[in-house]
Amino acid sequence: MAKKYVIKRLNKTGLPQHEVDESRFTIHYKSQLNQEQFEAATAIDGAYLVIAGAGTGKTRTLVYRVARLVEMGYDPKSILLLTFTRKASKEMMDRAAILLDHRCSKINGGTFHSFANLTLRKYGKTIGLDPGFTILDQSDSEDLINLIRSRLDIAKIKKRFPKKNTIFKVLSLSVNTGKSIEDILEEDYPHFAIYLDKFLSMNNIYQDYKKRNSLLDYDDLLIYLRKFLQDFGPGAKSLLSQIKFVMVDEYQDTNKLQSDIVLGLTQVSKNVMVVGDDSQSIYAFRGANFKNIMEFPKLFPESKLIKLEENYRSTQQILDFTNHIIDRAVEKYPKKLFTRKGDGELPVIVSANNENMQSKFIVDRILELGEEGIPLSEMSVLFRSSYFSFDLEIELNKANIPFIKFGGMKFIETAHVKDMLAFLRIVSNPNDLVSWFRVLLLHEGIGPKKAQKIMDEVSQGNLNFTLEPNEELNNKYKIKVYQLFKLLYEIQKKDQSPAQRAEEVYYYYEPLFKDKYDDFNKRKKDLEMFMNISQNYKSLDSFLADMALDPPSDSVADVDATDKEKDYLTLSTIHSAKGLEWHSVFIIHAVDGFFPSSQSFENLDSLEEERRLMYVASTRAKQNLYVSYPMNIFDRRQGFTFSKPSRFIAGIGEELAEEWLLEEDI
Repeated sequence: MAKKYVIKRLNKTGLPQHEVDESRFTIHYKSQLNQEQFEAATAIDGAYLVIAGAGTGKTRTLVYRVARLVEMGYDPKSILLLTFTRKASKEMMDRAAILLDHRCSKINGGTFHSFANLTLRKYGKTIGLDPGFTILDQSDSEDLINLIRSRLDIAKIKKRFPKKNTIFKVLSLSVNTGKSIEDILEEDYPHFAIYLDKFLSMNNIYQDYKKRNSLLDYDDLLIYLRKFLQDFGPGAKSLLSQIKFVMVDEYQDTNKLQSDIVLGLTQVSKNVMVVGDDSQSIYAFRGANFKNIMEFPKLFPESKLIKLEENYRSTQQILDFTNHIIDRAVEKYPKKLFTRKGDGELPVIVSANNENMQSKFIVDRILELGEEGIPLSEMSVLFRSSYFSFDLEIELNKANIPFIKFGGMKFIETAHVKDMLAFLRIVSNPNDLVSWFRVLLLHEGIGPKKAQKIMDEVSQGNLNFTLEPNEELNNKYKIKVYQLFKLLYEIQKKDQSPAQRAEEVYYYYEPLFKDKYDDFNKRKKDLEMFMNISQNYKSLDSFLADMALDPPSDSVADVDATDKEKDYLTLSTIHSAKGLEWHSVFIIHAVDGFFPSSQSFENLDSLEEERRLMYVASTRAKQNLYVSYPMNIFDRRQGFTFSKPSRFIAGIGEELAEEWLLEEDI
């Protein structure tokens, strides 16, 4: 008689399907999650890629999955949840503990780096690593690089040589992206490509020094963890036998190293769930690799894709607008965000005659929204680059609208803008010794002692730029001081506008600026914006007064709860605003060549990341979305030039957005 063979029901991962009795759980998962969230939260064996669109309850889904696995009887310590910040990990564990019980706080949760540290302390000997290693933070690493750099006898090198932070950034990017040092120099620092041999030599010395002294920098933690997992020795087998489930948050932000680690962590259990949104991959400059999330199905061929598309944040009108932006992405997981919330207003594309009119519109609209009962804390202004908001900051101050700025630096916090201001402040107040000290130290050959000596002469009235400098000054202090006093004399004696004075300072400062900053190409935009703003002023004193801002230094996500209760407007770069939301959002300076940046035009990957930035910015809005651009941009060489709206919003139909053309009330 033939034997009977019962075929088990298989799910799409090719693994046995668990039959679970929902009634035995304390949490009623089905009623508290939507269908897709429930599917993700109840997934057990196998590999899962959860594409969680903006505002679709990603964190909620992960929290419920943790609680459910614990309710099913799995040891909390067998669950590994990897995040990008300790804050995110703690929030999820706390929420799961509140949802179920204290067992959820016992799961293995933390950042990639903290997990690597704990693992290497325990198993480091198996890969020849002293478990008593010391971790170098970034400033420690830069100081070590500086020590190595100083041995190169820079004085003999006739051309400029990169500073310690630039050298460290190049070496670190090479590790995190898997790109060669040569490629990174050619792409990001072509003016330093001639020093490739020295970069390679410094890297060899740096690595050897760390090894000999049991030092690990942040990158080493990941490198050694990957090696430990890939070697798959007894220590790795012991660790992986204890890890039943691996969960990774914000997978779109992982780099090549982290992707390798995820693969290594799952080589025994094969149970992995990564959660993220390809449309919110915006950190390539930190080494994040967009391809990781796109190629996850290749890494795990039997993985199942789950999409979270129901949005709990925005109106459908805003979602239609954002869907339109991301639909045109070249490479993506297609998705359509939708909501069950009521209808709202159409997003608005605002055309302003110039940048200052754009700023005045935002101030007016913020005041109107305030009259409608919307608190300042529920409004934000987002921008591609920090310097786009400088003109707006001045208008907000004039209107007494309190604000706090995140991402990048406030205008006068940037060292190069401080340098420019120092020259003008001396002209306005010859007794401003703080500005004198800053300006003098910009000059090669003038150190603190010599600067103090010159300042003493100024204080005593022996040096005075109201009189034309003579040859005696040239002989006494050499040509550097003579040229400085000549500049100050020229710009104080003429009846010039602030813009004309700023222009003369710029031409004098430019060679000093290029000598002082390795990334002068990026910083140069700030100086041009500085001069553009000076065009709005007739008086130097009023210009300097308006420039005297008092900037905060926090990041958006790290503001204390007490600060969040204060009513202020948020100004933020889009990168710093990711993960947050506001009732009303303004996206400014949506000009082609600025957003997207002209530097991205020749590189499809960069241009696509710019598109994702626009998507991230737009999906921060709950109720109102305004995208504005100045139609005329001031260029100090060409005067006012006509601009085009960002290609991401150009040609959007009237069914998706209203168009407003600003007019001044005369």
